Amino acid sequence: MSISNIGIYYFGAISLVLIGLYGVLVKKNLMKILISLSVMETGVNLLLISIGYVYGKSAPILSEGIGPSQTVDPIPQALVLTAIVIGVATTAMALSVAILIHEKYGTLNIEEIRRLRG
Repeated sequence: MSISNIGIYYFGAISLVLIGLYGVLVKKNLMKILISLSVMETGVNLLLISIGYVYGKSAPILSEGIGPSQTVDPIPQALVLTAIVIGVATTAMALSVAILIHEKYGTLNIEEIRRLRG
């Protein structure tokens, strides 16, 4: 993988964040908003991993012949793994809230829920 190929990861990450942001701002269905938030989260995780990548270096796994100067920093990888776990838990909680909202109001449309509440 060459250095010029790294730019495609940045482009992909920023594209995912923008697509998710569009969904959050434009869509009126709660499920579509939750999916958009998940897409945004994936974009941020990809961006963090792309920033932590260093051309020509390998993962920080202990093995013979690989010294500390030949490995990448493991902190971005650990942060992304933690963010994935937190994101899954948050998504599960948001989906359970969406189910409760659907049971109470019979719809997931935000505008109709506001109308029914008022």
